[in-house]
Amino acid sequence: MKRVSMSGSPRENVGKKDAKAQRNAGNVICVLYGGEEQISFTLPANKFDKIIFTPEVYLVDLEISGKKYVALLQDVQYHPVSDKVLHADFLQVLEKKPITVYMPVILTGTSIGVMNGGRLTLKMRKLKLKGLFSNIPENIALDITELKIGMGIQVKDVKIDKITILDNPNNLIASVKTARGIIDEEEEGEEAEGEEAEAETTESAE
Repeated sequence: MKRVSMSGSPRENVGKKDAKAQRNAGNVICVLYGGEEQISFTLPANKFDKIIFTPEVYLVDLEISGKKYVALLQDVQYHPVSDKVLHADFLQVLEKKPITVYMPVILTGTSIGVMNGGRLTLKMRKLKLKGLFSNIPENIALDITELKIGMGIQVKDVKIDKITILDNPNNLIASVKTARGIIDEEEEGEEAEGEEAEAETTESAE
């Protein structure tokens, strides 16, 4: 998994007055949980751009009061009007404890079906994985080169070493379907040719 480093400041006061002051100073109220203790701290708001506005999932190397933690961003609360980040929850990641995380699906290659006029549809942009963070890939790359029209990739077709996929095995991730517009145009062309041939036959008979 991709990683990013952040340095947080511990919160000495956890009341509403302090929270307002921190936000006015451009900071986000944060909580780290999942370890031996719950830790309240703040991070500069601009540090969230890289881990929020992206389909990628990052492990966050947090440093708070000289102590280091590995964490995942679990939940974010936004201001209802300005969409500014108000609060963030981080889950502490432990080396020997499995985590559950949604990882992005990336399609690679050019489908045979698409080259033949089919339409590619990506139905699941992320898959839910469970395993040790050291075994979780940065993304789930699926090769669609051999997909013909009418074919697809299901969850059960995806295998990741030492990782459990929690989504329904029968769910369709991506598929190539017939492009109806193309078929309709071809059918119309065939009908037109048939009508012309019929007209020529009639004229010859006359």
